[in-house]
Amino acid sequence: MAAPKFQTQKQSFHAELKRRTQEYFQTTGISTTGNYKLYTKAIILTLGLLLLYVHLVFFTPESALLALLECAVLGIITAGIGFNISHDGSHGSFSKIKKLNEMAGMFLNVLGANEFMWNTKHNVIHHAYTNVDGVDDDLDAGPFLRLCETQKFRKIHRFQHFYFWAAYSLLFFFWVFFSDYQKYFTKKVGTMPLKKMKASDHIIFWTFKVFHLAFFVALPIYTVGLLPWALGFLVYGLVAGFVMSIVFQLAHTVRETHFPVVSPVTNKLEDEWAVHQLKTTANFATNNKLVTWFSGGLNFQVEHHLFPKVSHVHYPALSVIVAQACAEFGIPYHNIPGMRMAVVSHVSYLKQLSRG
Repeated sequence: MAAPKFQTQKQSFHAELKRRTQEYFQTTGISTTGNYKLYTKAIILTLGLLLLYVHLVFFTPESALLALLECAVLGIITAGIGFNISHDGSHGSFSKIKKLNEMAGMFLNVLGANEFMWNTKHNVIHHAYTNVDGVDDDLDAGPFLRLCETQKFRKIHRFQHFYFWAAYSLLFFFWVFFSDYQKYFTKKVGTMPLKKMKASDHIIFWTFKVFHLAFFVALPIYTVGLLPWALGFLVYGLVAGFVMSIVFQLAHTVRETHFPVVSPVTNKLEDEWAVHQLKTTANFATNNKLVTWFSGGLNFQVEHHLFPKVSHVHYPALSVIVAQACAEFGIPYHNIPGMRMAVVSHVSYLKQLSRG
């Protein structure tokens, strides 16, 4: 399908937002990229991953319960690395140094996914056409989940607000072992064409897929055995998948957010791009420092969507600017106060869609 277009405004809200944020960075003299807080966090998460991996694979705990607990923690750390290192790196906001951004983004390949596919799916499509059914691939969770009213209702959806957690837990396995390959061979992300891959992109794709199989499948099977590896890898993947899924879902598929429909006549959406982002995105638990630290500021999802090339360490400050501008222009600014309230809103939304 042809990519939809956004409305154009003479007095662009987006232009005013950019002016105010640029003024903030110029006045404070702060770089828009990461700082020592981000780099310290990156070191902590990376060391945590390496230490747990080495301990599990080469010094496996005698207690099966302790080993499985470590696998669960490894899954949480994997999600944290994705949120904090790979995500900022892929957006070019991790560092002023391009090579460091590339290295941070490449961490995604090490963990089994593919950065090229992610950049197209997330940076290009999701960030442009957030919550637009048929374009934003993040909404395509069929046939198990119905995430907006324009999607086909199936009988199984009557119970989706009960079993969603199980579906979310499968994300890691689905992503690493199926959807990357699907995009690679079909040359599409959902309905949108995949950007042409260079020879280096093909080499990176297959090299890291083999690397992941070697270090996360073959080597652990060799050192601990097939059954212990299978149980540990299952726990690891289910935890990583659920944590990654729930953070992104709380930002877009809740009662507060909108799901705009493209006009079949003009192939246009109803708002300009920035207003579209504000209507389709929600912040949550922004006063919770632990959630902010671990999620890589993705609980400030509004600011991330408006300024994806700005590091997440600056989102709390930017949120004050964005909220003030929204109040002045009469534009909704979705901010769910707590994590529990965000989860309730998400489950309630799934239940609403379960009625057909």
